[in-house]
Amino acid sequence: MNSGKKAPERLIKKYPNRRLYDTQTSSYITLTDVKQLVLDNEDFTVVDAKSNEDLTRSILLQIILEEESNGTPMFSSGALAQIIRYYGHAMQGMMGSYLEKNIQAFIDIQNKLAEGSKDFYQGKPFSPEMWSQFMNVQGPMMQGMMSNYIEQSKSLFIQMQEQMQSQTKNMFGGVFPFVPKTDKDEEE
Repeated sequence: MNSGKKAPERLIKKYPNRRLYDTQTSSYITLTDVKQLVLDNEDFTVVDAKSNEDLTRSILLQIILEEESNGTPMFSSGALAQIIRYYGHAMQGMMGSYLEKNIQAFIDIQNKLAEGSKDFYQGKPFSPEMWSQFMNVQGPMMQGMMSNYIEQSKSLFIQMQEQMQSQTKNMFGGVFPFVPKTDKDEEE
């Protein structure tokens, strides 16, 4: 019987020898084990054993790097280059939020598809093999839905950029007028 209590967040310590120690199981684990925790939707934190610094993001990035290096990558070189270009850019914070919201929207679409086809697979959760079969049948419809979603997302991003530019002009307009140079200005 489930008491409704959430299990405490799992603590994993990373030692100087680069080994990961799971305090819940009192054993050393690998990046593959950490990946499985992610796949199982288990909450965890990875900390440096000496300094107690939170290393969770670093470990997750290592897992992504391994996944990108093996098999079919999720990100193209162009997409990775675009992401890198936003570091240090004024829009960096907004870009992170934008990507996070888009990933959540994609997850929501996936959950709706799974929910809508529950009867098709007798209520069982979708395994990777079932998703593959489903996508073979529903691929064109899914591509159309994703194309529409991407266009809406692109429009939203452009609107946000235009709104920020407008707010900036309104905020600094009296102090720093944003008047483009004309040919006449260059002659003088």
